[in-house]
Amino acid sequence: MSRKPKKGYFVRGEFVAEGSELDLELKRELKGTDAASKTDLKRESAELQALGEALLGLRAGLFDTLDLGDKLKDAIADAKRITNFEGKRRQMQFIGKLMRGLDAEVLDAVRAALAEQDRLPAEETAALHEAERWRDRLIADDDALGGWIETHPATDAQQLRALVRQARKDIKAGPAGEAPRQGKAYREVFQIVRAQLRVHGTADLADEAAEQAREDDA
Repeated sequence: MSRKPKKGYFVRGEFVAEGSELDLELKRELKGTDAASKTDLKRESAELQALGEALLGLRAGLFDTLDLGDKLKDAIADAKRITNFEGKRRQMQFIGKLMRGLDAEVLDAVRAALAEQDRLPAEETAALHEAERWRDRLIADDDALGGWIETHPATDAQQLRALVRQARKDIKAGPAGEAPRQGKAYREVFQIVRAQLRVHGTADLADEAAEQAREDDA
């Protein structure tokens, strides 16, 4: 006994059965409805969660320019500290939910920042790594802070010392056993260091890196 063929039609070479989800979606489109289909919503949700995950790897210099709001920034900082797989998964879902609340302009800025990071030349990437190393040294070591101010006289010494003190307080205030909390002061120390390294140029940057290596080997 032959099986009764399903009723339906073909769209771009694909068979669409009458009454199927795809059939209903196509009919909604034909009627000109403004409601987004479930497929579109799932696709958009997946894209926004992927953007949120990518933000975890965005460099501080680019990340700080984004108007993400404190709630999303804190959620991203928490995600960086979570090591449990299930906890990380739930946190990323939460980040995806917050991402859906961002304006289109902010989302465009996020995409632009991620694209900019991908375009960074090797020299700029090395300079950013150097700024990150200096930031960590300044926060960890009073001698490094004094040496920086002496060799970079254009730095606002009072401002930098205040930011370093606050960054140290933020780190100590974090829960025991977790990665250091990276607050506003931590990011601003990086911005000051990065600006001064730009002024010095690549030649001075190389000298400072060599000097650091000699000190580390001593």
